[in-house]
This record gives sequence, C-alpha cells and structure tokens, in this order.
Amino acid sequence: MLYVIAYILSLLPFRILFAVSDVLAWLACDVVRYRRSAVRGNLESSFPEKSCEEIRKIEKRFYRFLCDYFMETLKLASMSEKKMRRHLKVENIEEINDAVEKGQSVTLYLGHYCNWEWVSSLPLHISSAARCAQIYHPLENKAFDRLLYKLRTRFDANNIPMSEIMQRLVRWKKEGVPTVTGYIADQAPGLNIHLFLDFLNHETGVYTGPERISKFLGAKAVYAHMSRPKRGYYTLRFIPVSGNVKKDKMFETSREYFRLLEENIREAPQYWLWSHRRWKRPRSMFNAFHGDKAEEMLSHL
Repeated sequence: MLYVIAYILSLLPFRILFAVSDVLAWLACDVVRYRRSAVRGNLESSFPEKSCEEIRKIEKRFYRFLCDYFMETLKLASMSEKKMRRHLKVENIEEINDAVEKGQSVTLYLGHYCNWEWVSSLPLHISSAARCAQIYHPLENKAFDRLLYKLRTRFDANNIPMSEIMQRLVRWKKEGVPTVTGYIADQAPGLNIHLFLDFLNHETGVYTGPERISKFLGAKAVYAHMSRPKRGYYTLRFIPVSGNVKKDKMFETSREYFRLLEENIREAPQYWLWSHRRWKRPRSMFNAFHGDKAEEMLSHL
C-alpha cells in the first residue's frame, strides 16, 4: 500500500511536487525547526570563516533542498528510463566501463550530497559485463525499508545489506564477474575506528571498510562528483581516486575520497546532509572508550 501511494504521488509533475516541497521546507525550517540546532551547529563549526548571514542563507537553502530530495526520491517510483537520463546527466562513464570491460571491479565513493538516491540508476549507463550494487543499512520500519528497496532497485541495481556485502562480492569474484559497488562512506562510524582525518574543520573518525574491500578486490576507485545545475536536474562525473587500491598505501584512498568530498561540498554547501550528527563521536570519546588501547588501535598511521 505504501508503494502504491508513493507511485500515485510520483505521477505528479515536478512543478507540483516542488511547490509542495516549498511549503514543507518552510514548515521544517521555521515552524517545526527540524534538527535546526544540529544543522546550524554543523554549519557554524564547518565554516568558521562565514558570517552569520551567510550561514543562515545556506541553512534555508539546505531545508529547501532536503524537501526537494524527498520529492525527487519519491519520483523514482514512476520515472521512465528516458526521463531519468534527462534529469541525471552522467559524464565520462568510460572511467567505469573501461575498467569493467577489462575485468576489473570498481569502487564508487559517494557522499550524502545532492540526490544520492538517483545514482541507483547507474546500471542504465554501465556495461552489462558488470554487476552493479549499492550498500545499505536496513531500516527498523519494515514498510519503509521495503519501499526504499523497491525505489533503489528500479533500474536493476543490487541493494545489499552491509552485513552481506563481503559474502556477495566474494561470490561474484569467484565467478569472474567485475562489480561496480557504491559506498556512501561519509557516515559517522562507531567507536571501532581505525582512522581520523581532517574534514570540514573537524578531526573526523571515518569508515575504512570500503577501502579494505577495494584492496581485496584489486578495484579501481572513483569519486562520484555531483552538481545541481537547476532544480530537479543533476550532473554526475567520475573523478579517479586510485587506479588500483591494492597497490596504494593503507588509507591513502580514504584520505583522497574525503578531500574530494570536501571540495564538492564547498562548491555548494546546501546540498550536503547537515541534519546528520556527523561529529557525535569525537576523538576524545574514542580515547575515553578505549583507554590505554586507543593509541595502539591507531598505531598503524
């Protein structure tokens, strides 16, 4: 039923969905004040050089984009292949296809930036020689989990729970099938952290799992750079991170990914997920939790 409702709503033209989005953005920002303290705090600490007026402008634009994001994601339920290709322009896809045609797997690094849900349409552009997959965390609400699963697999991407990713990739590797796997790697990890780095003016603990998996696969790594030329339209281009992660020094790929992500965010800050409490586990918490073992866990750096 939830999917049927989403499908019916998705049939509405973008102009109507965006009109609803404008109302929701006003409600979220000025009435309900949805996570507003977290949004403002994240912006102020990430951009100390910006004035209060500049921070407020980014904040309002963020809420408008966040509501647009929900409407655009809803639109996935009924968007045709032709319309998706028109609204998401994919450049230099040869960066991916050249690798998979040679039998090499590709790690696609993404962030919570622009509409990352639309990247699930990449199978429309990628060689049939590859298996396309994306990693996700199942939601506690089973109905919404099934809804998102349907939306994310509309264009034949494999939606794989994080707990099953290694099992699936190992199987495909044994079968000789190259994979193109997307990782949204800018989430806040738990306290079993192996790497801290500088990101948006914060000492930031980061996930290193995507790099470790890439080393196992001997994968090529690329960053999915997204921009939003106008409302409802995106451009995606691929920036090389590593030709073969297996040959790189440990965590070199992760550092380069976060450098590219920060550059992307600074181009248009309103399109990153500022409502997420990204820095809720600082280095001080990591040190307090692990005590004398903290330095040992980071001793490989």
